[in-house]
Amino acid sequence: MVTGSGLRTLLSALLAAAFCTACATESRIPDVTHDGLVLVPDSKMALAWKKPGADFSQYTRVGLLDCEVAFKRNWKMNHPNVRTRDMERIKKALSDEFRAVFSEELEKGGYPIVAEPDDNVLLIRPAIIDLDVAAPDTNTAGRSDSFTTSAGSMTLVVEFYDSVSSEILARAIDRRNARNVGNVTWTTRGTNTDSARRLLKRWADLLVEKLDEIHGVQGG
Repeated sequence: MVTGSGLRTLLSALLAAAFCTACATESRIPDVTHDGLVLVPDSKMALAWKKPGADFSQYTRVGLLDCEVAFKRNWKMNHPNVRTRDMERIKKALSDEFRAVFSEELEKGGYPIVAEPDDNVLLIRPAIIDLDVAAPDTNTAGRSDSFTTSAGSMTLVVEFYDSVSSEILARAIDRRNARNVGNVTWTTRGTNTDSARRLLKRWADLLVEKLDEIHGVQGG
């Protein structure tokens, strides 16, 4: 499994790929990626690519790597009162929430989370990029209250690998906004966390639904 500088390199590559994807018109979206994945039409994610002939039915367990997190470009410039340590805290908290939510939903769906590679283990490598927290709660003494109609938005970039061979099998990109409450509300660390958990749960549910479809599991 890739760690350390390898993950930082991976995140940079994902950032570049997602940025190009976000800026591209539909005609510029590649039908085949640089690593041989083919565009999947009618995906529930914004964009998805899959390795031709990849058989996901053999995977009944999941390996989950830590979720890398990156803020939206110039986010710090738009929030000058936010300290670097606050940004690091937010990134770690979101990464931890990702693991907690995805582990809970996958386990509940019948797909155990394991730490070691095996023939039936699908390795998931996630990254959240373009994180835009509309009103971050820095818990700073003397701070002013924050009010907003939405907690913000983020983009998920997720890759799926065979855990034994490290062969890439699929990649998906999806951007979502936190639910707009319709009127201005007080924003706290708790409300931001709740909004993030709802977005993460939606993505986790989509993954479980896809795995169920592959394994022929009927919805309850």
